[in-house]
Amino acid sequence: MDEQQLDLAEYAEYVDRMALVLDLPIPAAYRSGVVENFAKLKAIAQIVNDFALPEDIEVATVFEP
Repeated sequence: MDEQQLDLAEYAEYVDRMALVLDLPIPAAYRSGVVENFAKLKAIAQIVNDFALPEDIEVATVFEP
């Protein structure tokens, strides 16, 4: 089993457990797609989490686009 398959197996276990916790049934036909998308979302979130913010940054009180 290569590294990607191991990662997907780990994500599959997480998706299955969270589906039970949330009482959210995932049909078998969609399960592999949900697992693959979860893996992609985790990779995207990691990029955001790894972005370092300066210590002196302040939160904006009002959002202005």
